Amino acid sequence: MIQAITGTNYMHPNKALLCLAFSAFLWSTSGLVIKLIDLNPMAIAGMRSAIAAAVMLLLMRGRLQFTWSFPQVSGAIAYALTMILFVTATKMTTAANAILLQYTAPVFTAILGAWFLKEKVSRFDWVIIGIVIGGMFLFFFDRMSFSGIWGNVMAVGSGITLSYFILCMRLQKDASPLETVILGNLTTMLFCFPFYFQQVPTIFDGIAILYMGVLQIGLSFIIFSTAIKFVAALDAILVQTLDPLLNPIWVYLIIGEAPGRWALVGGAIVLTAVTVRNIHSNRKMQKEAPT
Repeated sequence: MIQAITGTNYMHPNKALLCLAFSAFLWSTSGLVIKLIDLNPMAIAGMRSAIAAAVMLLLMRGRLQFTWSFPQVSGAIAYALTMILFVTATKMTTAANAILLQYTAPVFTAILGAWFLKEKVSRFDWVIIGIVIGGMFLFFFDRMSFSGIWGNVMAVGSGITLSYFILCMRLQKDASPLETVILGNLTTMLFCFPFYFQQVPTIFDGIAILYMGVLQIGLSFIIFSTAIKFVAALDAILVQTLDPLLNPIWVYLIIGEAPGRWALVGGAIVLTAVTVRNIHSNRKMQKEAPT
């Protein structure tokens, strides 16, 4: 069992890298599973988060510390909004559009960091921000229904709320992210409660939601938050790109949903630009770190 559950203090880097890859694989299945569930997206988000919160509380009991600080509480709200917007966007637009537009979060984090933390945005960052925004606009060039357009808007919104969640985690410095995530899942559960009774879930729906709550969100986040401590930052950055890469592939292979041409171009631009920025930031931090 992983370090977080067993209480051991070390994980071999190779094992940690495999754990990160496994977490990214689980996250990448979200688009497909959400598409296959025939329920209101609010109900899906709420039920998934309810199960995830229960899993995290059970596995991490006795090792959690809720400070109820502003970053922890506001981060939890941002997390809840991210979950709701992403699930809704996946239902309304293509899975590729939903995950790739959400993947713009690091760029929004750079902008918010300059605003809230008074961090200087470098010229390189502004170039990347411009490229990513240009790539985002390409998603709207494809011929889409009214629902698809709003799905794209919600996907962008999930990127913005995710960026604020990331900022809140940075404001907490060395605090564990699990407490904020648990509060976020509980917030999602409560906010979505009125939508649980609009439709009776099928057996398949129940199994799919159970899978997402236990594995795709609950266990995967515990694995990720534990394993990331034992790998190089650059390795973590590269492994995390598996999620936006694999997510639309599973959807295409199983249900045949393919993104539009412009979305493919925009997605390639966004994915490349964000990855390059993350690698550049990591190398810059390494150079500035005291030896």
